[in-house]
Amino acid sequence: MEQERRGPRAAVPAARAGAGERSAADAVAPWLFVLLWSTGFVGAKYGLPYAGPFTFLGVRLAIAAVLLAALAVLAGAPGPGGATGWRHAAVAGLLLHAGYLGGVFLAISVGVPAGVSSVIVSLQPVLTAVLAARLLGEALRRVQVAGLVLGVVGVVLVLSPGLAAAAGADSALPPLGLAACGVALLATTAGTLYQKRYGGGVPLLSGTAVQYAASSAVLLAAAVATGDRAISWTPEFVAAMAWLVLALSLGAVLLLLTLLRRGTVARVSSLFYLVPPATAVEAYLLFGERLTPLALLGLAVTAAGVALVLRPARP
Repeated sequence: MEQERRGPRAAVPAARAGAGERSAADAVAPWLFVLLWSTGFVGAKYGLPYAGPFTFLGVRLAIAAVLLAALAVLAGAPGPGGATGWRHAAVAGLLLHAGYLGGVFLAISVGVPAGVSSVIVSLQPVLTAVLAARLLGEALRRVQVAGLVLGVVGVVLVLSPGLAAAAGADSALPPLGLAACGVALLATTAGTLYQKRYGGGVPLLSGTAVQYAASSAVLLAAAVATGDRAISWTPEFVAAMAWLVLALSLGAVLLLLTLLRRGTVARVSSLFYLVPPATAVEAYLLFGERLTPLALLGLAVTAAGVALVLRPARP
């Protein structure tokens, strides 16, 4: 009888410990996502000289699709869930990966500076939050709106030295590149909303594998259509490909999809504000690119903006 009395009481600390572990994991996950996602630009800088953008992305996503499918089989994970699950996964993948990554890589390859591309795409959290309020019924508090605006200001401050240098070098930006940036912005916004609305019921492993397979097929078809098929398998390219597949396509994207399932679109999208500042710091550490006082101010402003968006509502 005494053992029965102690049983429920003993279970309470265990339950609290499990909740504490989940809470700690939830707190770390957003910052781990930002760190991993920001390294994608570094990996692209290492790998793009050895392959065209569509070929690079198509091969990367094909490898990731095979690895995730194998992992899903080994783990006994369920499939996407019939024709509906396959369709939702494919559409989300085409928007989040083929549309977004393909647009950004194409823009950079035709001469749009990476800083300009980053500023255009950094409008995604604002556009996503506004549309989520109308389409998904996710209300935005005033402090979150202020945080979204601060995020845009901070990103512009971080990238302002590069933007000024690009404007001084050549003020005429290629129309194709600007159009590609616009496609990337719309694709990542639509993909985030679509994944939040329809992707929650699709199993994570098999659904993401379908996302990658569909995106890879489209990107490789674009590579063939544009004659962009050559790959130089140098050690640098292999290292960049391995990092982008394992850290980005598997680690960061699975984290992103998990965060979208657990949080609002506005909160998750605001994390993308931290990607350009994180990339600037990595470029300083790895390539010796200078961080100006204005850029450091932008880092602080961006962090403050994201903190306001992530700030929980008072009960």
